[in-house]
Amino acid sequence: MSNTRPTPTRSHNRTLDEMRPVTITRPYNDHAEGSCLITFGGTKVICTASIEEQQPRWLRGKNQGWVTGEYGMLPRSTHSRIGREASRGKQGGRTLEIQRLIGRSLRSVTDLKKLGKRTIWIDCDVIQADGGTRTASITGAFVALMDACTRLRDAGEIRELPITDFVAAVSCGIVQDTPMLDLDYQEDSNCATDMNFVMTGTGKFIEIQGTAEGHPFSRSEFDAMATLAEKGVRELIAMQRKLLLEKL
Repeated sequence: MSNTRPTPTRSHNRTLDEMRPVTITRPYNDHAEGSCLITFGGTKVICTASIEEQQPRWLRGKNQGWVTGEYGMLPRSTHSRIGREASRGKQGGRTLEIQRLIGRSLRSVTDLKKLGKRTIWIDCDVIQADGGTRTASITGAFVALMDACTRLRDAGEIRELPITDFVAAVSCGIVQDTPMLDLDYQEDSNCATDMNFVMTGTGKFIEIQGTAEGHPFSRSEFDAMATLAEKGVRELIAMQRKLLLEKL
């Protein structure tokens, strides 16, 4: 009898190193300076970029701008209705963590001095969640940011694009002792390890978030997930490049 563990069955009949079907539709909002609808399988996020011609108060007197993110899940983005955080009077810890991650990720590839004394707000609104909402948000937010900056350049408001590199994000995890790429909700809720990787187009890491939900993971398991993440991010950035017509 073989002791080989069977390969877990995945949504969309995927292999272990395969992303869910990804689509990016832009522009998606007629009013925003940059926008897209991004889907990672069943996860759908609307990303919009809004330009505000002023700096945050704490940056007054400095010759630079700011890029910041906001994130939210709409009430029926999940199987049962979740209440709006605005009705509760405050944002939850998960929301704050994710929107700070979005902002950090985008600022890491933005020359804030070239942006000038203005703020770009990136809003990521999850309209349907099936795992990987933060990674889809970051990947789509970059597209919206790039379009907003291109609009500033084309209008003569800035001399050159302030974007220094591409950025995208993917999730990885260990499910049934098996490392795999881009977890959907079912996989994420049953994984022993859950990780998120944010990376640039040049292959550098911006942020790695990892948690052992069950037993601790080994260095070899981490390396396997990092390899999967690099593959996934390369594919996402290739899609961004094609969509943005190599603006960088």
